[in-house]
Amino acid sequence: MATTRATPGDLKLVQLTRNFEDFVAVAGIDLVVPGGSFFALLGPSGCGKTTTLRMVAGLEEPTSGQILLGADDITGTRAYQRKVNTVFQSYALFPHLSVLDNVGFGLRQRKMGDWRRRAMEALELVKLADRAKQRPRQLSGGMQQRVALARAIVNEPDVLLLDEPLGALDLKLRREMQIELKRIQQEVGITFIHVTHDQEEAMTMADTVAVMRAGRLEQVGAPADLYDHPATTFVANFLGQSNLLPLEGFSDPGGEFVTAHAHGIGLVVERAQLPAGMVVTTQVAAVDSAVHLGIRPEKLRILGPNDPPSANRLGGLVTDASFNGVATTYLVSMPWGQELTVTRPNDGSPRAHRGDEVTLGWDPNQAFVLAEAD
Repeated sequence: MATTRATPGDLKLVQLTRNFEDFVAVAGIDLVVPGGSFFALLGPSGCGKTTTLRMVAGLEEPTSGQILLGADDITGTRAYQRKVNTVFQSYALFPHLSVLDNVGFGLRQRKMGDWRRRAMEALELVKLADRAKQRPRQLSGGMQQRVALARAIVNEPDVLLLDEPLGALDLKLRREMQIELKRIQQEVGITFIHVTHDQEEAMTMADTVAVMRAGRLEQVGAPADLYDHPATTFVANFLGQSNLLPLEGFSDPGGEFVTAHAHGIGLVVERAQLPAGMVVTTQVAAVDSAVHLGIRPEKLRILGPNDPPSANRLGGLVTDASFNGVATTYLVSMPWGQELTVTRPNDGSPRAHRGDEVTLGWDPNQAFVLAEAD
């Protein structure tokens, strides 16, 4: 259907702002969404992601700033004049129309003579051509979602906005639809912008993720980069889970590693993991700044007697062990009272139990350092 279409231009938001009477929903964000990419706007409820989406769709008027699609400034363009379509969580299908008529509705309104052929092609793309004569009520929730997607795609927009489109589906179906959405986006080449509060959903599907907080962009990048190198404690904890150790300072022995000091213990950190611009001398951490060493739960190991030596070692007491099939999650209490989370695969190796004294270890290049006034 749309596999031969030209790659759409980039979508650019320039100092985009939306003020309401009592609060600022979007606070002057600058963002570039590459044409033809799968982009995710991720953040908690109330962070401004849906308001941003509505401004791109033309359903909300910006207080200030610009919205550019390719070379065109569409800031003041009416919604129906933009090459932008939206798929909502509610699907908004017409119950009295067949699946085919639902998909072809927009084409019929524009009096397109080949609307049936194009609607059937869109249904074939979402693997529902055999349901063309049925009514929406005869379809499952996942099928209805795909009909709504086909109805949006058939108009060949440059940008397709997805506002929490999988929120009403159960977990198994949601995961299936994540794979389907990614396949469809790659096949049609339309720019997808997916708004969600589900970090796993965003990282599974998107080429690029923008994390929002309180109307601002916290960090933008590839999912793996955001996960392995979060820029703030908010991103570290919103994208998965992080163990954050407050640091007292650093010592610099020279070479590719530095030593971070936490509760009187020296921990080895790869110099490349330090934030850009951080200068390590004998001590760092201004009074108004919080410096943390972060380690993801799956990067921590419970060291056994036969394991090779670890550059970093912390001793603690197992306070909880939760078995969830593929892995076991442990809470390990440190001598200073902090509990660290450890996730280990159930690969047949011995498991720890509540009350066990254990030693945790991790590789220096698998931690990250955060320095922020927060």
